[in-house]
Amino acid sequence: MLKSDAAPARKTPGAPEANPSVGNTKRTQLLTGLPGQREDVSVEPATVEERTAIEQTPSQDVTPAPSPTQPASPVGEIELKLLVGADRMAHFGAAPVIAANARNKGTRKRLKSVYYDTPERALRRAGLSLRVRQSGTRFVQTVKTEVADDPLRRGEWEASVPSLAPDLALAMPFIPEKLRERLKAQPLEAVFTADVHRHTRIIDLPSGTVEVACDQGELTAGDRSVPVSEIELELKSGSASAIYEIALRVAEHGTVKPSIRSKSARGFDLAADLPPSARRPRKLRLDPSVTLDEAFATILRTCFLHLLQSLPAAEDGRNPEGVHQLRVSLRRLRSALDLMRSVGALSNLEALRSEAKWLAQGLSAARDWDVFQLDTLPAIARACPSVAGFDALGRAAAQRQAEAYRSARHALDDRRCALFLIGLGGWIEARGWRNGVAPEDLGRLAEPAVNFAQRVLSEQHAKVLKRGRRFKSLTVDELHRVRLATKRLRYLSEFLLPLYEDRKSARKFARRLAGLQEELGDFNDMAVTASLLDGLGADDRDSAIAAAAIAGWQARASIGMQQGLQDSWRDFAAARVPWSRQGQQS
Repeated sequence: MLKSDAAPARKTPGAPEANPSVGNTKRTQLLTGLPGQREDVSVEPATVEERTAIEQTPSQDVTPAPSPTQPASPVGEIELKLLVGADRMAHFGAAPVIAANARNKGTRKRLKSVYYDTPERALRRAGLSLRVRQSGTRFVQTVKTEVADDPLRRGEWEASVPSLAPDLALAMPFIPEKLRERLKAQPLEAVFTADVHRHTRIIDLPSGTVEVACDQGELTAGDRSVPVSEIELELKSGSASAIYEIALRVAEHGTVKPSIRSKSARGFDLAADLPPSARRPRKLRLDPSVTLDEAFATILRTCFLHLLQSLPAAEDGRNPEGVHQLRVSLRRLRSALDLMRSVGALSNLEALRSEAKWLAQGLSAARDWDVFQLDTLPAIARACPSVAGFDALGRAAAQRQAEAYRSARHALDDRRCALFLIGLGGWIEARGWRNGVAPEDLGRLAEPAVNFAQRVLSEQHAKVLKRGRRFKSLTVDELHRVRLATKRLRYLSEFLLPLYEDRKSARKFARRLAGLQEELGDFNDMAVTASLLDGLGADDRDSAIAAAAIAGWQARASIGMQQGLQDSWRDFAAARVPWSRQGQQS
């Protein structure tokens, strides 16, 4: 896997104008399922009150335990941002969904905030942020933390303080115990400031009440600054689907970009002069007794969170892990949607899957050229120092890489992308898959997910074994089919093996499956390289020699890989599956 610190410097051009034809109402309704949803009396989306336990317990490491003198009370925050052009903020403020449903003209404030951390950024490393905000003559200190595996929810604790200086004692009850001693020994420092003009209005819809805050200003760290122009949608009561309903209607009014990236994350990256980070997906956790409906919700939220977290780095372009992780998130999402096909012809499932495929296709070329430029080319050039032409070949490839990134940004800037993301979030939050299940089959969603997992994993495992028969004699095309089936089994395993707790057989099976997929992936990368070289069309003699050297090197390497690939297949085929009776005893 490419390392993020290997990223080449790359400028991010301005966002091109979106194509309004792809954001029509028909597509919007198809993707979201929000208008005219069928009511289901057996199960309902969780409301703010029902989510209290999640909101007030942000992570396993954070144990809120206010002392009797602690004035702050824990508050859960459910929020989505819509990034907009600074010159278009007034236009969005007049969007019909806001103008028609706002209680009044709202309030306007200037908010000055200072964000603090230790010199080693101990709070940020622990997933926490500490700020003090001034609004008029009032100063409020806030501690925030993420909620695991949920894209909208964050833990938030507030306390009044006398000035912009932080009071660490008030924050200590919300700090992981292992960090408290370190914080006592290390002084806090101001890392960056936020100076924002905010126009806040309250929107009432049948599904919930949402605070709409239009923020414009800037973040400043030393001599660096970045503008802020965003609409924050924060749920005050009701279902979180209300946030997506408003976001959808605002997106119909003009170009927006959904985001969960906080001002804190932007400010810390600004201070460190770093591009946005790109995370791998978190390990999924499912209780073995969970229902199929709840398992679907958890799996989809995890996929959506990974997708939203990967977007800023992919849009920025300086960190190649951004495009890579975004593609991974889209593949995982498509696998999750495929998984749900087993229940029936679910509402909007195919439309969402089609949009995920469209977006992934817009990113594939950028990822392929990243691998070639940052891995394949330099590795073979180092191994063949006597061959001329690698530098010229690299320059030609860099042009193709830049073109691929322009295409990727065009897809990410397209209104179609924004509508897809908002529609997906609303569908997940409202559990829209219930709408497509026949009434007589709704009971299946209430059954234990482990029964469903056993059937689905068994079927896909059998498919992989069938495609891999007579493995030694398989052609390149047949190996490709094995790779695709193996990749799908791996994603399904990541989703469903947590239901089998932490069994030894589950860990062993996962390791062998990952090893096989990696070997097959390396083999496939060589085919991709050959395709890139064919399309590159090396014009000069030296470049042609370098291209031939790469082709020859990989042809020889493919022969050497055969034994390792066969060994990985043998180990995988012999692995005990954890969903079998024998595996359950391990």
